[in-house]
Amino acid sequence: MLEFGTDYFEKKQVPSPRLSIEWLLSHVLNIKRLDLYLQYDRPLTEKNLAHLKPLVLRRGHHEPLQYITGETDFYNLTLSIQPGVLIPRPETEELVGFILNDLPKNTPFTLLDVGTGSGCIALAIKKERPDGRVTGIDLSEEALEVARVNSRKLDLDVEFIQSDLCSFEANEKMDVLVSNPPYIGTNEKSTLEKQVIRYEPEMALITSDVIRMYTNLSSLCRRLLKPGGLFYLEINDLYAEDLLPEFNSHSLSAVLKKDLSGKQRFIVGKTTA
Repeated sequence: MLEFGTDYFEKKQVPSPRLSIEWLLSHVLNIKRLDLYLQYDRPLTEKNLAHLKPLVLRRGHHEPLQYITGETDFYNLTLSIQPGVLIPRPETEELVGFILNDLPKNTPFTLLDVGTGSGCIALAIKKERPDGRVTGIDLSEEALEVARVNSRKLDLDVEFIQSDLCSFEANEKMDVLVSNPPYIGTNEKSTLEKQVIRYEPEMALITSDVIRMYTNLSSLCRRLLKPGGLFYLEINDLYAEDLLPEFNSHSLSAVLKKDLSGKQRFIVGKTTA
């Protein structure tokens, strides 16, 4: 089945064909991917095959694995994921790592996650720094419901609120602001993989004006962060040099940081007044 699935997905031009069949088969058998090779000669039952076949067909149409299995791993968490909610990326785990490196343990803080989606950033930070008071906002009620499901499942106390970033009002100034907003321009839509453009929510990926999105975020940083407050933003590397000046003016100071692939993927900074 591993060989058949790999060959089938290659013919369908599915990304990562071997990984795809490993992921689906381990999901059906409820074992780790490594165990597939430790149990390589294990026979599949008719029940196993009946479960697996429709999943393989869905993947053959380029549906993301996370939507097919209903979950994904993110920064030591297993999150529920469903269509209508952006699938967390490895680069966003790097963003969480930057934040945790700067937040001391056993110290109270307040944090706002703008465009929280599945709640992945907010929940990962809350798990690693339980003394923080964490809030996530999003326009999509569908995404917020998934975030709340994850919060309950993981027993992590994060408040999720439906709000636009321009209209959100906090009861107090925040210590930290983080955001992974829509940062793909409409002119880049045709460059996206089939599994992204066919299935993931466009409102979480694409914006008609990338620069304006981050101008709004810089205004939010000035309005909501305490003096010395920290901000962490994931960005489109194509706009990195254009965006940086916006976060180095009017009481903000920031630098660009690269992701593991060497792309200028993050703006990290603080308020200076």
